[in-house]
Amino acid sequence: MPRNSSPDPEPISPALLRDRRIGSEDRGTVLVVGGARTVPGAPALSGTAALRAGAGTLQLAVSERHASTLGVSVPESSVFGLPETGSGAIGGDAVDRLADVLPGAGTVVVGPGLTGAAETEDLLRRLVPAVAPDAHVVLDAFALGALSRAPELAEPLAGRLVLTPNRVEAAFLDGCEEKDVDDLETAVRIAGRYRGVVLLMGVVAEPGGRTWRDGSGHVGLATSGSGDVLAGLTGGFLARGAAADQAACWATHVHAVAGQRLLPRTGSTGLLARELVAEIPRVIAELER
Repeated sequence: MPRNSSPDPEPISPALLRDRRIGSEDRGTVLVVGGARTVPGAPALSGTAALRAGAGTLQLAVSERHASTLGVSVPESSVFGLPETGSGAIGGDAVDRLADVLPGAGTVVVGPGLTGAAETEDLLRRLVPAVAPDAHVVLDAFALGALSRAPELAEPLAGRLVLTPNRVEAAFLDGCEEKDVDDLETAVRIAGRYRGVVLLMGVVAEPGGRTWRDGSGHVGLATSGSGDVLAGLTGGFLARGAAADQAACWATHVHAVAGQRLLPRTGSTGLLARELVAEIPRVIAELER
């Protein structure tokens, strides 16, 4: 596909989001699977963002060594300890620990804090068949790399899959070099290839070719952990009954505006991902007026 061959994306604005309001009656369950040995905080960022977006119940599935600590630091969540591989990653055996949990999770966010390409692919191969047949699935971080290695795993998730790559992960999914990533065109190709909604650097693309773009972001959102917040936000909106593209549009705008609100206090280089989480409910409240 030639560069810039897609129609201009529809701007994501407060007016657009108010026209596509997300209901408040559904407050479903979000399960976040991540938190390997060296990255225990990522699922906490995703999970608290999901709660701030309106998820009713949060479950964190993380490395067993971190489960108790995360249970204390995120007291609103139930926590499930997962076995580690020798390298500290979380592999396919972890799915056995979630056999009683997965059927009840309406939204599953996989990837925040996972490590190990091969281990994550093994985890994803066993996890995908185990999720509820009507559950939405959000893939982020190493789970996206695993999907690029095994694209057939997206097939049973068609219509209920959301991908939240950065440009490095988008290059893997699109089979190109990072320098060749064009946010709009790459997002469109990935959405078509994996039959899921893609949220890439403010661009939202759905498999049918429709696209949206939010221009509210800034360089401060490139900070470590910001993507975990975005994935959790998306999961939280899905738990409220949003369609996949609707959740992605809301998440990218709320994430970006939350970052804008922090600029007077943090500047563009001092923003911390955990500070975004505290801004989320205020941004949502303004949009829902």
